[in-house]
Amino acid sequence: MKLTKPASIFPALILTACYHSPSPPPPPAIALPSSVGSGQGLDLATDASEVVNELKNSGVEFVARYYREPTSRWPALSASEAQRLSSLGLKMVAVWESRSERPSHFSYSSGYSDAMTAYWEARALGQPAGSAIYFAVDFNPRSWSLAPIDQYFRGVAAGLAAASGGKPYYTVGVYGSGAVCDAVKGAGLARYSWLSNSIAWEGSTSYADWNIMQGDRLPWLSFNHDSDQAKGEYGAFQLTGYTVASYVSAGPPDFVPPQIPTGRQSLTSLP
Repeated sequence: MKLTKPASIFPALILTACYHSPSPPPPPAIALPSSVGSGQGLDLATDASEVVNELKNSGVEFVARYYREPTSRWPALSASEAQRLSSLGLKMVAVWESRSERPSHFSYSSGYSDAMTAYWEARALGQPAGSAIYFAVDFNPRSWSLAPIDQYFRGVAAGLAAASGGKPYYTVGVYGSGAVCDAVKGAGLARYSWLSNSIAWEGSTSYADWNIMQGDRLPWLSFNHDSDQAKGEYGAFQLTGYTVASYVSAGPPDFVPPQIPTGRQSLTSLP
């Protein structure tokens, strides 16, 4: 019997073993702020000036902040805060929120009053014409009980028009469930819709016509917030030079901004 040289066998065994060995799984992807896509933003209830060091390196495009009644314990978006955010190159989205979790609050007169107050807060910080103010509906009305919401947004339209001398200075957005967004935007009472993260609310899982969709917090940020994803044009704005406002998309070419009245007595009588 002839002996076979070991050297001629070993390479074949090695190649066979390598061919049949399973490949190791790839390492898990790590989500970094730099990977954030266009339209990524966040909303928070507190002054964003307190977290600017995190925001400037967060990779987000916009910050959503609130207008509120003067008696609210939560801080409203202010001129100084808007200036700081604009200096970082961040856009802002403005949303009015006051008693918006109470179904009894929604009526034509409440919409009118809320719009008047939101208008003057927006003008005070220099929010530019043509940009949006969203109005929040923070509860889950059923599709058959949306009549008060409809009346509220008709009041919003009338209030914004009255505050600006007859021609609306700002566009309207709605924040809420899929059913609310669909009804209000579908009726032409809002140009923009912001879908709440409360996915159990009626119509939310099937609603696709949103301009902003709320989500969970961004894991690399330490402060309390919700994430938001925007698509297309969504009514955001920036301040340029801290006094001259610029808008991310041009407004009506024939629009002439009204003069701001010197008195604001009507606000003091609001609830």
